[in-house]
Amino acid sequence: MRDFSKPGRSPVYAANAAVATSHPLSTLAAIEVLRSGGNAVDAGIAAVAVQCVVDPLMTGIGGDCFALYAPKGAAVPIALNGSGRSPAAAHDAWFLERGITLTPTSPHAVTVPGAVAAWAKLLQDHGTRSLGELLQPAIRYAEDGYPVQSRVALDWSRSVERVAGDPASAATYLIDGHAPVAGTIMRHPRLAATLRRIAAEGLRGFYEGPVAEDIVARLRDLGGLHTLDDFAAAAPEIVTPVTTRYRGYDVYECPPSGQGLAVLMMLNVLTHYDVAALSELDRVHLFAEACKQAYHHRDALFADPVLNRVPVEHLLSEAWRASAHGAIDMARAQEPVIWPELVHKDTVYLSVVDRDGNALSLINSIFQGFGSGITAPESGVLLHNRGLSFRIDPGHPNTIGPRKRPMHTIIPGMLMRDGQTVAPFGVMGGHYQAMGHVELLTGLIDRGLDVQEALDAPRSFAYGGGIEMEPGFSEGVVAGLEARGHRTIPASGPIGGGQIIWIDRQRGVLAAGSDPRKDGSALGY
Repeated sequence: MRDFSKPGRSPVYAANAAVATSHPLSTLAAIEVLRSGGNAVDAGIAAVAVQCVVDPLMTGIGGDCFALYAPKGAAVPIALNGSGRSPAAAHDAWFLERGITLTPTSPHAVTVPGAVAAWAKLLQDHGTRSLGELLQPAIRYAEDGYPVQSRVALDWSRSVERVAGDPASAATYLIDGHAPVAGTIMRHPRLAATLRRIAAEGLRGFYEGPVAEDIVARLRDLGGLHTLDDFAAAAPEIVTPVTTRYRGYDVYECPPSGQGLAVLMMLNVLTHYDVAALSELDRVHLFAEACKQAYHHRDALFADPVLNRVPVEHLLSEAWRASAHGAIDMARAQEPVIWPELVHKDTVYLSVVDRDGNALSLINSIFQGFGSGITAPESGVLLHNRGLSFRIDPGHPNTIGPRKRPMHTIIPGMLMRDGQTVAPFGVMGGHYQAMGHVELLTGLIDRGLDVQEALDAPRSFAYGGGIEMEPGFSEGVVAGLEARGHRTIPASGPIGGGQIIWIDRQRGVLAAGSDPRKDGSALGY
């Protein structure tokens, strides 16, 4: 139990249903759906649609979505890859011949957005309400206005340059050239009209007709290769989740093209250690070394499995686990593994558990802050830049190619035990997310923290040859890491965010936590 004489927050306990998101208006929308009889999928779609309006620099209908859904009684969760594909004309040779590179605001960094198609698929298979009904709260906020929350305002202020470079984005998201301050009421009437069209027409309202035409025209004006056929071909995919056993729990992740496999690889390495007995110094050191091993393989091998074979079985094998364990020296940092520094912290994740025990773990993203910064002028759709994760490197599994999905950072998680759901969970923070899942799960399972304590705990992330560290670690940890050969980097701000709902069957309650690094909130009843 936390020290109540100090600032902080407690887990939210609920007897029937619970929601945890990174925005209070999103949480409220989900709770209203649940209390009116909707299930976890209904509530999750209403919540994420709201957040696509009220947290526009983190997510939007111009982005992608992944989900894990565990219906009550299911022994294995259902996994959905709702990420978009590159244009059919996007051959790596085309880029090499012209000397074109992938930059954050380039139209070539925009893949066909997959979020709306993913929401429709989830509802079609598992929802009880229509997409049109569930979009109504988001439509109201876009049309009537919403107050900008504090963390949203901070992040918005850091992204002014990105949106200022696009006339439609600047007109939509800036006030006299400046970001809105906390408490400002913002409205997005063009986005509201697009949401109304989707509500009335379903998928066709986004992937065909005026909205798709507006998006494609804007991208082609900027030199993009997108066509209306690329948009009409958009389709999410039900995939088989990947899993490993950790301390008696079954951890499930979406398979590649996402990076969830890296979570399982790191957890497998950690089974060789008594994490609960480690000092804080040893734990941070161990996490850094395990991270190097997993992320090196991630960047070399993870890609669209439809077009490239990802050696999942080998990476989860005892042979790989033993090799990675053998490469770790607890007394000394190994040579850093360098991968492209596409670090970002812009995503939204939410957890929902309904009265029947159905559990949803859902994540939606436009990649970097305000994505590509490109807004389609008539529809008001802000487009992500997820294609930035591609390489232009013939022979590499993740090189850009026709109708291909890039390696993806956003990963929902699901924890199960003995065939029963224990917790939908997730951590935001771009490339940090795989490491974030490991820190969250080991905090809960090894260190015995409650859901809120596990989210609150200070974070570290080894990348690019150093360890980024939040404040809050014990005195001497930084010096100890430096003595072992690590280069420590004070975090420039909070690392990511996160949400989780733990299903406590013994006591018959749900325990929900939401990360204080965001404007998040957890509610239940």
